This record gives sequence, structure tokens and C-alpha cells, in this order.
Amino acid sequence: METETPQRAGQPERRRRHHPHDLRPRRVTLLILFVAFLVLAGGVVWAGSYWSNCKEATTEGAERSVQVSVEDGATAGDVVEELAAKGVMRCGGFVGNLLMRGTGKADDIRAGDYELTTGMSLDEVMTVLTTPPEKVPTTNVLIPPGYRLTQIADTMQEDLGIAPSVFMDAAQGGRYSLPPYLPAGTSTVEGFIWPETNRFPKHGTTPDDVITTGLQEFKEAVADLPWERAAGLHVTPYQVVTIASMIEKEALLDKDRPLISAVIYNRLREGMPLGIDAANAYIDPDPSDGLTDADFAIDSPYNTRLHTGLPPTPIASPSLESLAAALDPANVGYLYYVACGDGGHRFSVDYDTFLANKAECLG
Repeated sequence: METETPQRAGQPERRRRHHPHDLRPRRVTLLILFVAFLVLAGGVVWAGSYWSNCKEATTEGAERSVQVSVEDGATAGDVVEELAAKGVMRCGGFVGNLLMRGTGKADDIRAGDYELTTGMSLDEVMTVLTTPPEKVPTTNVLIPPGYRLTQIADTMQEDLGIAPSVFMDAAQGGRYSLPPYLPAGTSTVEGFIWPETNRFPKHGTTPDDVITTGLQEFKEAVADLPWERAAGLHVTPYQVVTIASMIEKEALLDKDRPLISAVIYNRLREGMPLGIDAANAYIDPDPSDGLTDADFAIDSPYNTRLHTGLPPTPIASPSLESLAAALDPANVGYLYYVACGDGGHRFSVDYDTFLANKAECLG
């Protein structure tokens, strides 16, 4: 039941009185809300403008080519920062990441090196970064141990279509080095194209591609050999490769390599001509008839029957086994050896024993 409070007798009726200052809090609240609305609306407009601007291609100034690298395991954020830093995308950070995610291709980005331009749209950029490269026809190229540059040049022509003269010009141009093995200024890379099977593009491979690959493989293959022994043997690393190349061409059996190495060092110590037929074969103008008396009479530093000391360059690409033997010759006094019918050699200290071995082995 609703009741009314009775008015006491004699008391005047009370009326609620409204004062003007009671409306001020409401007006302030409305003003704050209006300002907040304006700020929010302005923020929305600015954000929309910023978003739209970030989506546009970077077109300030002339377009320029830039190199962009995407490492293995890079995230979309990493790629965005790289693209923004190179001027390919306007915005990096959170917005750039959202834009890239919005293409639906962020997870398909491939690692590699790319050439982009500053005027590309994001869709164009993503197409480049996610499209697998066309398969390039390749071929295996075998360089066996013991091959000399002229033989390598013939292989390059057969397998890759590189003219032998073009390859030889590059290989003998004196512009390659591989310290401490191949000193700067050396006229040829003979002996330093590592014997290996490599896969090269069938079209477009250059002599420089082959040579730099061979030098890098040489460096990696020989890194663990005891090169510190060269000084104790009184030779340079380059001369070690020269000795190894002769061992490679002379030895057919692994057990003979350190023994042939010993003969070379012993003869160098004695001041004797090395008498390495393989070095004479290096200058043979007509290999088809073997080594003849005329070949042994050629006046050349490669003629190790006429001249003492080492040839001026290696004569072939040695194997790891021959390089190891050149750094660790057998501790024997042999000065002579002769090839025998079993593929090996007979070694001797004195000349008379050598002649007897020669008569028995060669008849």
C-alpha cells in the first residue's frame, strides 16, 4: 500500500529547488565524450590513411633495383623489416607484418637472394618471394686425380661447351691465388683445381666458375694436412704441391707414394737431377709416341733429366694421398726407382742395384 507522509500541522509545504550550477557536471561529461569521439574518429581516419599508405608501392623518386636476402628460418616479420629497410615496403613492424599476412603467402616465402625494385606492389613482391626458381639443367663434371690443365680444358669443352682456349686463358692469366698454397701473382692454377666430381649448370658456366670451385675445394680438402712440416723439408707449400703432382703421375700404388716422395727429397738434398719422366711428359709436344730421345733433349726447366731442382709449377692435380706423401716422405735413403710389371716400383740406394732392377723389370 502506498502512503504519503502526512505534513505536520503548521509546517509550510517544502518544494525542491533547482539551482543553475547543478547542470555543469552533465555539460562537462558531454564535452569530454564529444572530445573523445573526435579523437577516436580522428584516430580511425589516421589509421585508415596510414594503412592505405602502407599498402601502396614505394614510388618516391626513380625506381631502383635492390638486393634482398631471405635467410633459412626467417620469419615473415624478419622479411618485412628487410623489405622496409631496403625501401621495397613503406612500413615495417606490426602493420607491415599484418599486410604480408593478409596476402595469404607469408608462410610460402622461400629462402634465397632476390632482386626486387622499389616500385613493386606487395603482391608483386610476394609473387617473387614465393615462386620456386626454374629448374636449371645441370651436368656432373669429373676431374680425376692426375689431370693437367689441358685435360681439364678438354673436359670443360665436352661437358660444358667451354672452348679450351677460353678456359686456358683464364687458368693461365695469373689472377688467382690461394694463400698460402698458391701465392698471388702465380701465372697458372696448374695443380690447384681439386680433382672431384662437381655439378655445374649445363649452360652458362664460365671458366671462373670452374676455377673458383676447384680452388675452394682444394682449400677445404687439404686443411687438415700437416703443412707445418714443409719448413722442415725446406720447401714452400707451393713446392709441396709441385712434388705431390709428380708423385701423383709416377705412383700407381699407394704404398709407393711415400717412397717416391723420399727419392725426390733425397735427390734435392744431394743436388741430383730428379729424373722424373712425368715432368718430361708435361712438355712432350707429341704424347702419342711416348717419351723419345728428342723429348729428353728439350731444354726446359720441366726437363728433370737436364736440370736440377723442382719444375717451376705442378704438372697435374694431385690427390690427397699424394699431398700427404709429399709432406711425410718415407725415412729411407733411396735415390732410384724403376717401374715393374706389377704396377709398383723397385727402389734402390745405389746406381748398380738400380740397373739390375731395371734389367729385371724392363728387360
